[in-house]
Amino acid sequence: MSEAYIVDAIRTPGGRRGGGLSHLHPVDLGARVLQGLVERAGIDPGTVDDVIFGCVAQVGSQAWNIARNAWLSAGYPEHVPGVTIDRQCGSSQQAVHFAAQGVQAGGYDLVVAGGVEVMSLVTLNSSGEVGPQLGFRYPFDGEGWHARFGDQEIHQFRGGELIAQRWDISRSDMEELALTSHQRAARAWDEGRFDTQILPVDGCTRDEGIRPDTTLEKMATLPPLLGEGGRLTAALASQIADGASALLIASEEAVARYGLTPRARLHTMVVTGSDPVLILTGPIPATAKALEKAKLSVDDIDLFECNEAFASVVLAWSRETGVPLERTNVNGGAMALGHPLGASGAKLMTTLLCELERTGGRYGLQTMCEGGGLSNATILERV
Repeated sequence: MSEAYIVDAIRTPGGRRGGGLSHLHPVDLGARVLQGLVERAGIDPGTVDDVIFGCVAQVGSQAWNIARNAWLSAGYPEHVPGVTIDRQCGSSQQAVHFAAQGVQAGGYDLVVAGGVEVMSLVTLNSSGEVGPQLGFRYPFDGEGWHARFGDQEIHQFRGGELIAQRWDISRSDMEELALTSHQRAARAWDEGRFDTQILPVDGCTRDEGIRPDTTLEKMATLPPLLGEGGRLTAALASQIADGASALLIASEEAVARYGLTPRARLHTMVVTGSDPVLILTGPIPATAKALEKAKLSVDDIDLFECNEAFASVVLAWSRETGVPLERTNVNGGAMALGHPLGASGAKLMTTLLCELERTGGRYGLQTMCEGGGLSNATILERV
């Protein structure tokens, strides 16, 4: 079985809703990150075996296989195929898994994996909510679903709130984490930590959601998302964002043939399911499964990335796994940097890889919660 290596990785800044990337057609934003990756890696795009992209809201301008459309819009060869996948928020992390697994199985030598989402244009939950308007019904109103889960609301906001209640995570503890996220992200930019991973696009050169001047006092004034008595507020949730990200995955043979320099090895890849009503607890079993499969412990991992869908998700995950917050999201997370759904998995992996290189760490573990109670976990080994 061939090893699968990350040769290069790149991401756009996270554009705020209505911000610096919101004017771009999603296909064009995907094309930009593909062009940036190919140019940086110095490869012939005709040697790529496949393009695997994540995108969650595959409706309207993001429909009809955006991976293929973005590749062609980038001006690259028609003989290179593309496929778009949806594992909800982990879509582009799963794209990397599929790319690496194809390399390991001998089916691929050189693969592009990434994702794109322009949430300013194709809004949150639109792919499901547009159905009833067209007479197509809603994803959770089938007979089998109702027989198993009843008519209770299935929504990420409710899941984040239920986690805060079940783990008795206070609003003040979540606000402390959110403040830390913004402070870390601001420091990362001030210290140039993101410089090697960012692809500027049309004048958008920095992550736009960071609030370096936010305070606990400001957060305390925000109303709960779900009404009186709720613990979550807008400050404790990932920011709606626009963005794209991409990685180049190569086999040992491709590395030798094209004179490439690997940056990391895909050491361990897992995916697991958990409670689809809580929705967001998947990183807990996924992290345990990845560590067990890798025969590693929490102490062996230098850096962790756990997507900040909500502050409650990260705090519950940390409590259950024993992962220290000091080694988690050290350059900020989605509460500050944004969460462009289909791009976030590859975005986090890019940030994790670059920080391992900057600090000289060996192992990094990335995990994220995903709709349906799913979660991917990936362990990278820097080479």
